[in-house]
Amino acid sequence: GYELHGAENIPEGPGLIVFYHGATPADCIYFMARLLIQKKRYCHIVADHFVFRLPGFKILLDVHGVMHGPKEECVSALKKGCLIAIAPGGVREALFSDEMYTIIWGNRKGFAQVAIDAKVPIIPMFTQNVREGVRTLGGIKIFRSLYERIRLPLVPVYGGFPVKLRTFIGEPIPYEPNITAEELTAKTKAALQALIEKHQKIPGNIFRALMERFQIQKKED
Repeated sequence: GYELHGAENIPEGPGLIVFYHGATPADCIYFMARLLIQKKRYCHIVADHFVFRLPGFKILLDVHGVMHGPKEECVSALKKGCLIAIAPGGVREALFSDEMYTIIWGNRKGFAQVAIDAKVPIIPMFTQNVREGVRTLGGIKIFRSLYERIRLPLVPVYGGFPVKLRTFIGEPIPYEPNITAEELTAKTKAALQALIEKHQKIPGNIFRALMERFQIQKKED
């Protein structure tokens, strides 16, 4: 029941896809698979540092082309023509955002500098109902305090609900030679927020997201 909309907004050449991070990156995996099937395009994804420290995961990550994420590595891959996806909110957004779909980026703007250095467009991406499939207990303060202290994702999750997932690709934000990383970050955040407001009913609701599985056609807002 997964749907991908707006794939035509992905350029033929390199580009940096910036997406909202749900409690799990399942939607990103679906997106990568659908893109490969439909467009024969491979998309690398940048993962958080802790993932590479998990026993046995490094080989799996290498096989799937998951990147560790140093700026230099990303810029080099983009200059070679690769398509890369990154969630600036990372683990913090995954664990501590909620059914209000709040973007949690803090002061992160490294992704914008990568796009500027590589001279590539940024493509915003959002998946409808991604937080209804899997929820976290990140609203409990002790879990947030623990994460900020040890930086390990020890927050309980629940769900695995078969909700309707629709990924929407927004219009590319083209490379501008004179733009700053701060300005590009603001433009990207605004574009992603616009996708959320257009395609996600706030607050998210698990039952409603489940019922959307039975919709024959996507409703246009």
